[in-house]
Amino acid sequence: MIRFNPGAPRGVPPRFLSRLRSLAVPTAWGAVAVAYRLTCPLARDDALGARLVSSAVLCAVGTGIVLHFRRRMLREVRHARRIAEAAQSVLLRPPPPRVEGLAVAAVHLSADRGARIGGDLYEVTATEHGVRAVIGDVRGHGLGAVRTGAAVLGSFREAAHDEKTLAGVLRRLERAMDRHLREWTHTDHPAPDGAPAAEEFVTVLLLEIHPDGEVHALNCGHPWPYRLTGAGAEPLAHADPLPPLGLFPLPGELPATACGRLLPGDTLVLHTDGAEEARDTDGRFFPLGDVLAEAVRDRPQTPQAVLRTVLTALLDHSVGPPKDDVALLILRNERCSPPTRQTHGVSRSATADR
Repeated sequence: MIRFNPGAPRGVPPRFLSRLRSLAVPTAWGAVAVAYRLTCPLARDDALGARLVSSAVLCAVGTGIVLHFRRRMLREVRHARRIAEAAQSVLLRPPPPRVEGLAVAAVHLSADRGARIGGDLYEVTATEHGVRAVIGDVRGHGLGAVRTGAAVLGSFREAAHDEKTLAGVLRRLERAMDRHLREWTHTDHPAPDGAPAAEEFVTVLLLEIHPDGEVHALNCGHPWPYRLTGAGAEPLAHADPLPPLGLFPLPGELPATACGRLLPGDTLVLHTDGAEEARDTDGRFFPLGDVLAEAVRDRPQTPQAVLRTVLTALLDHSVGPPKDDVALLILRNERCSPPTRQTHGVSRSATADR
C-alpha cells in the first residue's frame, strides 16, 4: 500500500524525506562544529586552555552525533522486534484457556536467544470430530526450523477440520512436509543447521479427544504424553511410534492407538524431548515424570499451576535457559461425566497398551 503525505512535494518518495529528516540533527551538529571553527577565536588560539576548550566542543559534537544515531538504531531495533513478535504470535499463537470443556495451558522456550519460537510446535482446536491437538519437534532450531514448523502447523490447522480421521490428518501433514522439503531442494536457502534437505524431519504427535473422554493418538517418533491422575503420572501409551515425518514414507495403514479415557479431573501433559533431555551441571537428565507426579500428589492442579511447577523445576535443573527448544501443552478434562461407551470390560490400562 502506498501512503501519500499531503505536505510533501509531488514525486518525492516518503522514505527519501524520512532519511532527510534523520540527517537534520547530525547536519546541525556539524554546522555547529564548522561555525565554531571559523568564527570562534579560541579555535585559532594555540594556548593550552584554548585547545582544551576546542577539544571539549568537538567531543560534544561527536557525542551528539553518536547518540543521535544510537537512538535511531534503537528505535529501528524495537520496531523490528515488535514486527517479529507479531509474526511469531501468529505462527505459534497462545491456545485459548478452554476448548470444549478442556482447560488448556501451553508454553514454549526457544533455545535461540532473543527468539520466542523455534523448532517446536503445538496447537489444539475443537472440531466436529472431537478436540484435536498436535505437538511436534523439528530437527534443529533457528529460522530454518521455524519454516519447517510453519509448514506442518499450517497444514494441521486446515486438516484438523477437513479430515474425518486422524490418519487423514497425518497424511496431510506428510504431504505438507514433502512439499516443504522439495522447496528446500530447489532453492538456494540453507536447510536448518546447514544439513541437506534429505536429512530434515519432524516428530509429530496427534491426539483426538472425544466428548466422552476417549483418547486416540498417532505418534511419529515423538515422546508419549503423561497422564496425570489422582494416582500420579504415567505415560499415556507404550506403543511403538511411527517414523518421523520426512525420513521415510508412512506405511499404508495408519491405525490410531486407543489410549483409554481421559476422566474428569485427569490431565494430559504433551511435551517435546527438550523437556526430558535438559541436563544439570552433572549431566543428569531432567526427571519430568517425577516432577509431574510430585505436582499432583497432594491435590489436582490446574494446567497453569502444573506449567509453573514444571518450568520452575526445569530452569532450576538446567541452571538457566535450556540448550534445546522446549514446548509444553497441558490439557485437563473439566467436563462433567458423560454417558460411557460400551467397552465390554476392557480396562483403561489395557487399551493404552494397544
